[in-house]
Amino acid sequence: MTRASDWLDGYIKAWETKADDDVRAIFTDDAEYWFRPNDEEPVRGIDAILESWKEPEPGVPVHDLAVLIENDELGIVKGTVDYPGDEKYTNLWEVWFAPDGRALRFVEWYMTPRASAG
Repeated sequence: MTRASDWLDGYIKAWETKADDDVRAIFTDDAEYWFRPNDEEPVRGIDAILESWKEPEPGVPVHDLAVLIENDELGIVKGTVDYPGDEKYTNLWEVWFAPDGRALRFVEWYMTPRASAG
């Protein structure tokens, strides 16, 4: 396993459980969570991240995510997240690592499908 794939496994576990300890295992106490790269401000700090993860989702996500590239400081994750009956997203995530392997900064880049021309 690699640092980024270990982190991604932890993210998926935390996403499924929503357990505070699982979320704390993947983000530093002072982490920044950018839901969009152009947000004015990130969600800052583990307590704020924990609170944001409690917001309801539109359903149970079906995901296909994989590490695209990584080094000791940065992992790039690509893939799709589908909320059946709602939205489907194409994703590219930046995961900036602290020395202990948790995310110091996380940035979501996502797109929704183009509207069909029909």
